[in-house]
Amino acid sequence: MATLKEIQNRLKSVTNISKITASMKMIASTKTTRAQRAMNVARQYGQVSNDLIKQSDVKKAENAKEIMITVSSDKGLCGGIHSSLSRYSRRYLNENPDTPLVVLGDKGKVQLQRVFPQNIKYSFSQLGSTIPTFDESSGISSMILSDKAIEFDNAKLVYNKFVSAIAFETSEIENFPISQIVEAPNFKAYEVQEEVLENLNEFLFANSIHWALVEGHAAEMAAKRTAMENATKNAGDMIQKLTLQYNRGRQTVITNELIEIITGASAL
Repeated sequence: MATLKEIQNRLKSVTNISKITASMKMIASTKTTRAQRAMNVARQYGQVSNDLIKQSDVKKAENAKEIMITVSSDKGLCGGIHSSLSRYSRRYLNENPDTPLVVLGDKGKVQLQRVFPQNIKYSFSQLGSTIPTFDESSGISSMILSDKAIEFDNAKLVYNKFVSAIAFETSEIENFPISQIVEAPNFKAYEVQEEVLENLNEFLFANSIHWALVEGHAAEMAAKRTAMENATKNAGDMIQKLTLQYNRGRQTVITNELIEIITGASAL
């Protein structure tokens, strides 16, 4: 059985941890609000790109080569949000083992390289500490598109979709190449000049990456807030149990001391 000193030390440790998790919850709450504002803007641009694809009636080409982009981050302490992405990606790669893989964020890379190290062509880090910018997304897309060693037609972006402050779901964004878009039956209605098509291709790809990054960041901040809230609650429960255990032990010690005093007085 633990001594009173050991219980007291553990009580102090849990109390300090509770203060830290409560502070991290407050920080995550503030970041979640900012991330949601950025997500709403990125989601609007992403929906415009999706509307272009839908209204143009773009169809996926037969035998099209795909690349998978798993959008995670470098940060932890946010529940199973990264594990969910890894499971989704592993299921797809098990069915399509030759698919090249690009991983955004160290957390996703660490989990996926254990099983599919040969599929990973690029990995990007330094993501998730702040709200992703479009410059970062453009740099990632330019690096992928400029690499002639990676041959692909369509891109499948796997990311965490923000559902609410306490919920997310792993989803995907399908990105089509400009060669498939211009062949769509309704695309001619937009009257896009040919010299603009290449820029449009790069923008749509960068826009999809940005949408996935920003929405994934918002889902991560919300998950971190929930995780810290649960940790603070669990620490509070543990503090109550340790306090009760400490008080009972202290009461036992006082009772034994009183018994010894009474017994000694009776002997006299």
